[in-house]
Amino acid sequence: MIGGCSDQIRIKNLEVFANHGVYPEENKLGQKFLINAICSLSTRNAGLKDDLTKSVHYGEVAHFISTYMKEHTFQLIEAVAEQMARGLLLQFPLLQRITLEVVKPWAPVGLPLEAVSVQIVREWHSAYIAVGANLGEREVSIRNGIKALREHPDCVVEQESKLIVTEPYGGVEQPDFLNGVLKVRTLLSPLELLELLHQIEQQAGRQRDIRWGPRTLDLDIIFYDDWIVDLESLEIPHRDMQNRKFVLGPLAELAPFYRHPLTKKTVQQMLEELK
Repeated sequence: MIGGCSDQIRIKNLEVFANHGVYPEENKLGQKFLINAICSLSTRNAGLKDDLTKSVHYGEVAHFISTYMKEHTFQLIEAVAEQMARGLLLQFPLLQRITLEVVKPWAPVGLPLEAVSVQIVREWHSAYIAVGANLGEREVSIRNGIKALREHPDCVVEQESKLIVTEPYGGVEQPDFLNGVLKVRTLLSPLELLELLHQIEQQAGRQRDIRWGPRTLDLDIIFYDDWIVDLESLEIPHRDMQNRKFVLGPLAELAPFYRHPLTKKTVQQMLEELK
């Protein structure tokens, strides 16, 4: 797996006494939990250079888990796992994926059992987002939209293409657009990311009255990892990206060899075919 997260650091049965549970006595008296964590990242540089700064310190991870469990209180172990996984991914920049299991040995179910547990997998995702505007101060609107993305704790704007002036698309008479593409690293799911983009558009005064019409700010998810999403509210890859030079041009600047997960064509190939 090139540059990926096939390597793992594992923490098994970390014992923590903490206050989580639906019943009031669980929150007050507390109980024992066992935590299993699989940290996925590339350890090659650390192994070749014998340098701990190139890896994730398992001792620091274990202490983070223990402190987090003790300083927070949740009713559901689903919430414990979800919030702690997010905290770990934000705290340790080299960590690409976390598999986290929260085990509850003393679960109050009134039946003989060894334990109950919740296990989740959470990771950073890579998304390419097209940006555009053709009303008002176009560049200001785009820059403000990028700033809003940067300020969201679950998003990291890693790359920005140049902004280019393009003619309107779709046959509606309107001013020229300013367009570009962003590469974003995110913990948000596709639908959560879409919701965030809509919120940012609304803050910029976006109106959805005319299809392909003028807009103060337009934010579209083009790619999300190599996922294929086919929902009424969201399609990934973007269904019309291969016909849009104003998307393919800036996208080729950032990722010319990125392959469309359905057609298997690179961005550069799609751009050349469109020309």
